[in-house]
Amino acid sequence: MTLNQLRTFLAVAETGSVRAAAEQLVVTQAAVSASLAALQKSLGLPLLQPDGRGLRLTGAGRAYADYVRRILGLLDEAGLAARAAADPERGELRIAAVTTAAEQIVPGLLGGFRSRHPRMGVRLEAGNRERVRALLDRHQVDLVLGGRPAPGWDVQVLAVRPHQLIVVASPALAEEAVPVGGGGPPSRIDRAWLARQPWLLREPGSGTRAATDALLTELDITPPTLVVGSNGAIRESAGVGLGVTLVSRDAVAAELADGRLCELPVPGTPLHRDWYLVAHPGQLPPAGERLLEHVLSQGGFRAPTINPDI
Repeated sequence: MTLNQLRTFLAVAETGSVRAAAEQLVVTQAAVSASLAALQKSLGLPLLQPDGRGLRLTGAGRAYADYVRRILGLLDEAGLAARAAADPERGELRIAAVTTAAEQIVPGLLGGFRSRHPRMGVRLEAGNRERVRALLDRHQVDLVLGGRPAPGWDVQVLAVRPHQLIVVASPALAEEAVPVGGGGPPSRIDRAWLARQPWLLREPGSGTRAATDALLTELDITPPTLVVGSNGAIRESAGVGLGVTLVSRDAVAAELADGRLCELPVPGTPLHRDWYLVAHPGQLPPAGERLLEHVLSQGGFRAPTINPDI
């Protein structure tokens, strides 16, 4: 087998067709088919099977694809490590962040980082917590910024930054909020009123979605919900009065400051959480070490007192 065969197999696995893989790799469909045939022959196993007009992975193919992603990620990592060893200031920072952190935290960090290390390359990936975990597990990134690492995930916590989750709504909707006990500005909002309001939710797999589900359970309410797939869309939807939402304070700082959104005093909030910068246990590449130095000195992060039980 060859690296070209592995990359071709992965392209077909991810696109679901020979044609799409050929377009992605800028080769002919015949070349893709030949690579697949040679790889499956060398393994003695079918990795793909017809699925309508396309192809899908067999059970063996799914298992093999997971290893191929890790192998190619390690090869990429090895090349970057070699270049960084030759000239540490010309390395590449590979980082993934959950959506909120990628939108609200990382850009400011990278601005300061790039001013200190202008020749350093940067590769930033964003997604929900499941996607960023997969990127680290496959060695496609060296660092992840997100919520508390899931139990059993073999990572090392390098730095921690506090943040809060709060419930927000448009000013008009906030004026309608019913206080506990009735009368006067609400110091806490009545649960019955909260249960009648539509709640704007992130997609399943989002850490904020999981926190919202837990909060609704704690409040013992089952309100109507609307799934909105990004922080930007949630901010806009809340701002025009479509409902209330639990969101990171970092994500709505500008809207709170200029009055486009209002924080609601919902029982049990704000939820105090932390951002965690994590990596595989062991030595970081030079670019990762430099980012860690930067966030601890200027990014509002602190070193963990102990590594959390994860």
